[in-house]
Amino acid sequence: MEPRYARNIPALTEEECLILRNKRVLVVGCGGLGGHIIDQLARIGIGFLRVADGDVFEPSNLNRQLLSRIPLLGVSKAKAAAEHISKINPDIEAEAIEDFMTSQNVHGLTAGCDIVIDALDNIPSRRLLAAACTEDGLPYIYGAIQGWVAQAGISMPGDSLIGTLFPQEVEIQDKSVLSFTPALCASIQVSLCVKLLLGRPVDTGTIYYFDLLNYEFETIPMA
Repeated sequence: MEPRYARNIPALTEEECLILRNKRVLVVGCGGLGGHIIDQLARIGIGFLRVADGDVFEPSNLNRQLLSRIPLLGVSKAKAAAEHISKINPDIEAEAIEDFMTSQNVHGLTAGCDIVIDALDNIPSRRLLAAACTEDGLPYIYGAIQGWVAQAGISMPGDSLIGTLFPQEVEIQDKSVLSFTPALCASIQVSLCVKLLLGRPVDTGTIYYFDLLNYEFETIPMA
């Protein structure tokens, strides 16, 4: 067991740490949610991370995006994410895709991965990614944040989680995000990812809802 993973034990077994080392995860979006997700996946020991985002850092990202820094303004988020991974553990294979996800490239993004994590910020992209995961037979881990609120859940191939959540296009008026909300949502998404990869029990078709302003926490069945 590498010393870097010693504190994973006994919450994870040594065998489970080795399993994670051989898993491949796609994270779409390297901003508020994605930065925290990517950092946590790298630290727990996922062996391959494909990180996709066509955007660059700008000043409005500095309030919440873990990977953002003043020296990185104007730099590709995906490139910065891959470099961040290599600084945590150079043995992790990090693949940066410096493009936005489209209907033309989505199946190329998911190819060869065991699980897909949504760190997107708009409904059309989520619907596209969820549909691709269903076609490719991959688990899809949803997450969304707004202001003080976060929600996350797992959609297995054939589930209608995203369609149930977003039956029609909705224009989001409030686009505020606070510094701590992404970290909470990302932690839930990564914990769901790890449990799925290890074959531990998880609830699918369920939304975990967190309101940090009023400290309200709900588990909402969507099936």
